[in-house]
Amino acid sequence: MFPLLIQLGGIVIALSPGALFNVDGKKMPNTTEEATPLKPGAAFPFVKALKTVNDHLIKLYPGSQEGFRVILVVSDPTQDKGRLQSSIEHYRLTVEVFQTEPQHFVNDLKDRGTHLFLSEDPVMVRQALTGGVPAATLHKPEQMLETSETQLRVAFDADAVLFSDESERVYKKEGLQPYLKHERENVDRPLKQGPLERFAKALYRLQGMFHDKGYHRNCPIRTFLVTSRGSSYCGLRALKTLRSFDLEIDEAFFLSGSNKGPTLQAIRPHVFFDDQDRHINSAKEHGVVSAHVPYGIAKQHSHRKTQGGEH
Repeated sequence: MFPLLIQLGGIVIALSPGALFNVDGKKMPNTTEEATPLKPGAAFPFVKALKTVNDHLIKLYPGSQEGFRVILVVSDPTQDKGRLQSSIEHYRLTVEVFQTEPQHFVNDLKDRGTHLFLSEDPVMVRQALTGGVPAATLHKPEQMLETSETQLRVAFDADAVLFSDESERVYKKEGLQPYLKHERENVDRPLKQGPLERFAKALYRLQGMFHDKGYHRNCPIRTFLVTSRGSSYCGLRALKTLRSFDLEIDEAFFLSGSNKGPTLQAIRPHVFFDDQDRHINSAKEHGVVSAHVPYGIAKQHSHRKTQGGEH
């Protein structure tokens, strides 16, 4: 479902205007508003961190085409592209504005080799994900935690994000004990790739370039696994699955069904990816920008109240 897309150079991050800025695409601005920069949106600190990584990378590898390429995808004809561009320039961001059409935007994302598409619009996200483009719906907390200005910090859930939803399906359909039995019996069998595995591997590849220059603990990219899995067979299977992907995560937190919010608050990632509404809401309550991945069996429960122990 998630094919290797055409690569034009670097890691391609695509955003909708409403992810980067606080915009109202249906409201035409007046003259005063046109001259006023748009206020930062949920993805703004994330994009600033991407630029920081690029700046580090250029110093270490002059002329390199690696790093992040950020594209602002404008598919709404009522959007004021001029104001978007002037806001990008005001904040000194390195972002390309690309005009597309609603019926073509998924193919355009594919043609540009997109590793990740972020939007505040869940319909667009579902279309992108169904079309094979890694995607997530951004959620901005009322009070955003301050995040690092020198290091990009990204946190991932495990099941239905980095991994397939195989284990989650067992839990949802059969309950906790059958799930634990399933994990124990399959501890040595890696799970299949999930929708954001490709993005995580791209981050890991960039980390390797910094490691080669002696940046390890002080690497400008740091990744985290924050999962409801426990630390026994469930956690061991997760670690073995990462190893089978040839993917390393800097820090892993196995919370055994506990609230993820306090851990995320301590980590302070620029974005946290999860497929469960309750974890997204917990992240928001603790000031963390979260990104919902509507993938697998969890999306069938996305509008229902869920209770503890989910993975």
